[in-house]
Amino acid sequence: MIGQIIFAIILLAAIALVTYNARKIIRNIKLGKPTDRSDQPGVRWRTMLRVAFGQSKMAKRPVPFVLHLFVYLGFIIINIEMLEIVIDGLAGTHRAFSSLGALYNLLIACFEWLALSVLLGCVIFLLRRNIIHVKRFFGVEMTRWPRTDANLILLAEIALMTAFLSMNAADYKLQLQIHSTSITGSFPISSLLLPLLPENPDSLRVIERSCWWFHIVGVLVFLNYLPYSKHLHIVLAFPNTYFSNLKPKGQFTNMDAVTHEVKAMLDPSYAPPVSDQPARFGVKDITDLTWKNLLDAYTCTECGRCTAVCPANITGKLLSPRKIMMDTRDRMVEVGKQIDKNGSFTEDGKSLLDNYISREELWACTSCNACTEACPVNINPLEIIMDMRRYIVMEESQAPSSLNTMFANVENNGAPWKYAQADRVNWREGL
Repeated sequence: MIGQIIFAIILLAAIALVTYNARKIIRNIKLGKPTDRSDQPGVRWRTMLRVAFGQSKMAKRPVPFVLHLFVYLGFIIINIEMLEIVIDGLAGTHRAFSSLGALYNLLIACFEWLALSVLLGCVIFLLRRNIIHVKRFFGVEMTRWPRTDANLILLAEIALMTAFLSMNAADYKLQLQIHSTSITGSFPISSLLLPLLPENPDSLRVIERSCWWFHIVGVLVFLNYLPYSKHLHIVLAFPNTYFSNLKPKGQFTNMDAVTHEVKAMLDPSYAPPVSDQPARFGVKDITDLTWKNLLDAYTCTECGRCTAVCPANITGKLLSPRKIMMDTRDRMVEVGKQIDKNGSFTEDGKSLLDNYISREELWACTSCNACTEACPVNINPLEIIMDMRRYIVMEESQAPSSLNTMFANVENNGAPWKYAQADRVNWREGL
């Protein structure tokens, strides 16, 4: 009974803490401006199933795709057993679902093979990060903490899967000693560990219970670590892909304030809507972004696929699309902490522009959409970059001289070139 009470307290505390952190994340995402992503629900469901669940965009890199699929599916499916562990912990039972008979044996066997695949995948990922040093895992934005975060998660998954298999191995050996003719479960992987375990039943019970507690508490700790980690994408990849931008890539949004002004110029009878808030052109800080931009920032996996294909980054320029998303998330978290402290956000003399993202980074972008295409969870760094450019040009009038020349040509000549419309075909005279 004491064990059940302790388990219930730990479980309730973990649920309360993860709920508290989830509410803060939702609050931070809602700091963004509204945007409608409710159209075409059928297309959105298919996109989510294909991209988030099916991981279709990761298939372009076959080796990481297969390894990630093992780790992802293995970890998710194995944790279905958490339901049985929770019931056992609260009710004081042991293998509550064993009454399923042959189906239960099949499930445990599948869980063990998946646990092995998770172990192998995590070990290879650790080698890729720390021994092989895959280039995209490094960069100016990949400071000590992001690299440590990735390693901590991989080590945690290895520890949890090891505890799961050790728990099964000790339980299997106990069953063989007590009632060898009636075994509950099937243990194709953990049975290989039997020679490593002691023969003493009391020692086996200690190992089995210790691994049981380590596994359940470890999963609950892992769950509460996610809000502080890039691995929050395990949860947010699904809503983020559901709310993907379904418009053609490269199609930019119109600003409402400009749209209303143009409509009023074309139609004197048009009455633009009245707003108490002055219109801001573009984005200076996170409150100017949409909630989807902020959801993108939280969903970023820091995998570096976007930066690896960015032509600006490849040619040595300062821009890294991954850094854009990480900076957006860092600024959002900073604003959220101020709200937690003061009850509301007040100007702190900082902004996403300049304090986090430099202008050199923004103007290095070629707007080619390679980063958006490469992202495995449909994050759109380009949208943030273009809106911050809009602010620089339309609010501060600080566009680079080359752009100012182009703007002047468009205004005067109706085209980016310096030639008047009447002179554009003069080149034919020499033919």
